[in-house]
Amino acid sequence: MAQNNINGTINIGATLKSGDKLFSSWLSSSGDFAFGFQQLPNNNKDLFLLAIWFNKLPEKTVVWYADTPNNPTPKGSKLELTTDRGLLLTDPQNQELWNSNPIISQVNMALFNDSGNFVLVNKNSEKIWESFSHPTDTLLPTQVLEKGDVVSSRASLSTNFSKGRFQLSLGKDGNFVLNSINLPSEFTNDNYYIRSTNNTGKQLVFSELGSLYVLRENNEIFMLSSGENGSSLDYYYRATLNFDGVFGVYSYPKNPTKGFSWSVVWSIPDNICVQSFVFRSSGACGYNRICRLNVDKRPVCECPRGFSLLDVNDEYRGCKPNFLQSCEEDSKSLVESVYTFQEIKDIDWPTGDYEVLQPYDTEKCKETCLNDCMCAVAIFRNNTCWKKKLPLTNGRVDDNIEARAFIKVRKSDFPLENPSSSSSSMTRNRNVLIIVGSVLLGTSLFVNFLLVGGVSMGFFFIYKKRVIRSQDDKEVSRLNLSTQIIHCDIKPQNILLDESYNARIADFGLAKLLLINQSHTNTAIRGTKGYVAPEWFSNMPITVKVDVYSFGVLLLEIICCRRNVDIEISDEEEGILVYWAYDCYIEGRLDVLVGNDMEAIQDMKSFEMFLIVAIWCIQEDPSLRPSMKKVMLMLEGIVQVSAPPSPFLFGSNI
Repeated sequence: MAQNNINGTINIGATLKSGDKLFSSWLSSSGDFAFGFQQLPNNNKDLFLLAIWFNKLPEKTVVWYADTPNNPTPKGSKLELTTDRGLLLTDPQNQELWNSNPIISQVNMALFNDSGNFVLVNKNSEKIWESFSHPTDTLLPTQVLEKGDVVSSRASLSTNFSKGRFQLSLGKDGNFVLNSINLPSEFTNDNYYIRSTNNTGKQLVFSELGSLYVLRENNEIFMLSSGENGSSLDYYYRATLNFDGVFGVYSYPKNPTKGFSWSVVWSIPDNICVQSFVFRSSGACGYNRICRLNVDKRPVCECPRGFSLLDVNDEYRGCKPNFLQSCEEDSKSLVESVYTFQEIKDIDWPTGDYEVLQPYDTEKCKETCLNDCMCAVAIFRNNTCWKKKLPLTNGRVDDNIEARAFIKVRKSDFPLENPSSSSSSMTRNRNVLIIVGSVLLGTSLFVNFLLVGGVSMGFFFIYKKRVIRSQDDKEVSRLNLSTQIIHCDIKPQNILLDESYNARIADFGLAKLLLINQSHTNTAIRGTKGYVAPEWFSNMPITVKVDVYSFGVLLLEIICCRRNVDIEISDEEEGILVYWAYDCYIEGRLDVLVGNDMEAIQDMKSFEMFLIVAIWCIQEDPSLRPSMKKVMLMLEGIVQVSAPPSPFLFGSNI
């Protein structure tokens, strides 16, 4: 709701406060635009963006935002219109976050125009600051870019409003260009799009009719796009440089039918996957990725087989290999037994060639890459073989190249040791890292959760698919699928990372091997206090479900960034994590579990899903616990996660 403004006029001393439903924004005179604090989506109740947005649209599309160092701002932040500093943004501790400097004279008032431009004026009604002169990723009708001005994309589609990799500008030579930069520096790559104005452009103008043109020095108009739908009386328009490098003009009827959304009027480039190719840059999708053009001319990014996202929260940062290719290791092995190829047609990474072989055939191309420890991909086209090394850049699908890409991957993503010797063999590996610091010292939920997928996958793997290497190193065989191992001591100290950061389970000293016809065993209590399942104390048969319970406790530690038992906490219920976590879940107090973890706060939906999976795992009734296979599918989002019952039936197991 707006406050302290009448017909778009805001007086000195007016304030807004994030999280205050009554006084969180100012409106333009028509109410088409709002300026103030917009709550971020995805259950980020305590994070806000100081922004300007289309107020009457259900999407509340943001068109400008304050470029603060700690974007977004926390709940309780305040914006004030001051005489000397203009707009002043402070956090709940009254520390300055942002201001509208520079201003050349004292501010008399602010005017919020129906164009979406927020203006500060002095006592002579002269403009001394305006949002149109400080664009972010969007231009609005009547907005003008001067020669040398820059529009920057945001970092991602979701809640990351920091500076992105792509820029739009009217260059100092007067030409309209798009280019990328190499963050966190300002190094500018070659243009991936240019419309030459014969070096005569002086302004980039977005008209009221939704057309975009360059005004030349002689006042001639060089048209880039024409408005197709109608005037701004009937349509909202915006011109946005999207986070993926596509620049487009979009329209939205002011009286839309139900279910309407922004329509593309015009966009460039025609194929961002192909045209964003420049040297010294990753391309539209990031390193080691494949860019496919969607029907809306926006890129769809994919990791090749054997690769995974570098950042699970940002699919445009690129991919990393799931294995570490080592020249030392390859020299000791028969590469045919270690590697294979994923073949994809019409794929290319145009840069990264370190060797070209010609004339060559397909099999020779694959063979030379297979036996070259530096070769990650071989591209074959027109009797020519291009060998490429990591990182792969500018990857894209191109139907015109008629090429075949051979991507080298391991035949198995799992270690090749016998389960009985896995603990000692992994401990001897000097590259093994222990997760203890991640869980016991505490860090971000989403840093920790990068481990969970590997942990659950490796955990399920103990029971079902252990791979071993034969003595002659030429064959790979599998143990009987019915072989089951009860580890009995799943805890952070027994989850290791190998040199490729894949989670591995170690220390099988307490493990029990079940025979083919066995589903349970009877044995004395084994394990570590805090992780052992209740049935150990109830004279009940011991099944693989005891490990599921331990994994549930481990999962709670990972997502809550604390130990399962904390004796320094005076509240007994809160000191025992399994009790506290379930109480917070039932009472809807997930924010208490998250604390100040900003990454978790930004994606509370995922946090709640992880928590529910953990609660299913710690059910005191073993029959209610899911299998590890189902846990894995729930964590991957393949199986729907339903609300769990209370896990406490038999009392504490601590």
